[in-house]
Amino acid sequence: MKTKELYKWALKLAMPIMVQNLISTLVNTADTVMLGFVGQTEMAASSLANQYIFVLFCAFYGVATATSVMCAQYWGKGDKNSVEKIIGIAIRVGICFALVFSVVSFVIPSLIMRLFTDNYETIAIGSTYLRILSVSLVFFAISQVYLSALKSIGKVVFPSVVSVASLIINIAVNATFIFGLFGMPRLGVTGVALGTVIARVSEAVMCMVYSARSVIRIRIKYLFAKFGVLTKDFFRIGMPAIGNDMVWSLATSVFMAILGRMGDDIIAANAVAVMVVNVGAIAMRGFANSTTIVIGQTLGSGKVEEAKKYSGKLVGLTALVGTVGCIVILAFRPFMMNFYSDKITQTAVLYLGSMMFMTTYRMIGEGVNTCLICGCFRGGGDTRYGLIMDFVMMWLVCIPLMLLAAYVWHLPPIWVYFVMTLDEIIKMPFIFMHFFRYKWLINITRDIES
Repeated sequence: MKTKELYKWALKLAMPIMVQNLISTLVNTADTVMLGFVGQTEMAASSLANQYIFVLFCAFYGVATATSVMCAQYWGKGDKNSVEKIIGIAIRVGICFALVFSVVSFVIPSLIMRLFTDNYETIAIGSTYLRILSVSLVFFAISQVYLSALKSIGKVVFPSVVSVASLIINIAVNATFIFGLFGMPRLGVTGVALGTVIARVSEAVMCMVYSARSVIRIRIKYLFAKFGVLTKDFFRIGMPAIGNDMVWSLATSVFMAILGRMGDDIIAANAVAVMVVNVGAIAMRGFANSTTIVIGQTLGSGKVEEAKKYSGKLVGLTALVGTVGCIVILAFRPFMMNFYSDKITQTAVLYLGSMMFMTTYRMIGEGVNTCLICGCFRGGGDTRYGLIMDFVMMWLVCIPLMLLAAYVWHLPPIWVYFVMTLDEIIKMPFIFMHFFRYKWLINITRDIES
């Protein structure tokens, strides 16, 4: 495949993923913007509560990664039956994670919030948000796994349709309960939580309906069956990926816990900065995710040398797209500062201005690292290296540095935030070293009996 053909294939895969990411980002953006009209404390409470959900999301992402890697390679091999068995294994694992997180967030939401802040009002608002959100987590597990499986075999249109429907439902419900439309009560953060629950349930229902006539289906019998070597392979590949995403997300939550104890100003500014970065990074993340599919399907069909060539070109393309995204972020900086000037404190606005500069170089690092770890390495069957790298760099380097900056050196909050942005840059050279060894190129498929 020539470079032009490769880019066309990657773009074909990436575009619907970009649309899906855009929709997800717009949902979060709508929440942040609408809560800005409610109050800074409500915005901070929602942001901190979502850090807990973010840990679960990353667990789902690890499960979805194992699903994508295995489904892509088995689909490349032409083994549809194994793809459906993998979906059954993955949904079972995802539901187990969801049940644990649901029970914890329903029973002890205030304890979770205390991990992130010591502001009593923020804790109370966030606890209500978490308790309502706990209802949606099992439904979220089903839709995340199935949509990841569809994307891994190149069926990327339906996930975009689901995301659009979810966006419309979420924004409609949010607006209704935040602003008290159609005679409904004004519920603030509670309205945002209800919107999310209804949207998640809708996503799962749409997936089940689509599955009934899809080329690959969610088969109930596979949710409870044992598949021997296929299950062992899923956990061999999936557990390091889940561990990697959990290590990364827990470290990110520790970052937020440190910032959360430095005041609502820095948390509110970060909520807006994250929203803007997610918009600027949409294209970059789309190409990084499409890399998993390209490498997985290429290796599954036995083309190792082609996979090696494609990987380098796709990493370069991701870096280029990420640079363009950074320019977009900087272009939006004056507008965002002006828009939020009367919705958050002046201190928070000043923090936001500095954060939007800092997030640009971190975003490029994140995009390239994601393309390498989640796209190339995981698509190639190597899920361990990312786990090792994130554990060492985040838990043994960046978290200790943030703790020193906050509690020993007593640096201002924005400098503590600066230390947080260094994680992706520090680990990049080590990730490239592993990439150029090419030991991550592994065909993981087996001849599985039906």
